[in-house]
Amino acid sequence: MRDYEPLDDSNGIELEHLEAEIPVLAGIATFTREAKGLKWFSRLGEPVDQVSQALARSYLEGLGFPDVEVARIRTWDDAANAADVPDWDAAGWEAEEGMRASLTVDALEILREEALTIALQHLASELGPRIHQAATDAANRRGIEDESLIGAAAGSALRAAHGAALALAAGADHDHPFRRLFALYARGRWPLGIAGMTLNLF
Repeated sequence: MRDYEPLDDSNGIELEHLEAEIPVLAGIATFTREAKGLKWFSRLGEPVDQVSQALARSYLEGLGFPDVEVARIRTWDDAANAADVPDWDAAGWEAEEGMRASLTVDALEILREEALTIALQHLASELGPRIHQAATDAANRRGIEDESLIGAAAGSALRAAHGAALALAAGADHDHPFRRLFALYARGRWPLGIAGMTLNLF
């Protein structure tokens, strides 16, 4: 009677990894597809409604800046000035970078690094042109042709989408700051970042 070698346990481990990855990757793909259909930059300059105010407050509190106030930006010229203020607060950017690093660690406990990289690259390639065109259209409707300002708007929106997808991959809660920030973009706004004690919202 022939003796059989036991199955390599690594095959079972690999299968477990795949089973864990598939729902997460499918979720990111769905997120990417839905994000392409959003009305990016469609409510720039409008009054800050209660929903947007609540999302901004949740974002700020989760980021660690509960005392920062939300200020409405009305025009593209004001947005350009707000984006170029000398008292721009690097602490907000550093807080986001810390969260991004933490989410990456959590995501890599579920996904292989290669799988996460491919998913996020796919998001960027799919969303990048769509967001840039939306920013261009929104600016051109107001007679703005400043490519650097349009690029800043598109770049910040794509970065927010990347952060939200990373939060999704890591299994972060729905009230995670990156998800709240993305929700503001999904409502057609452009959060310009924290300057002093103000979050400027276009």
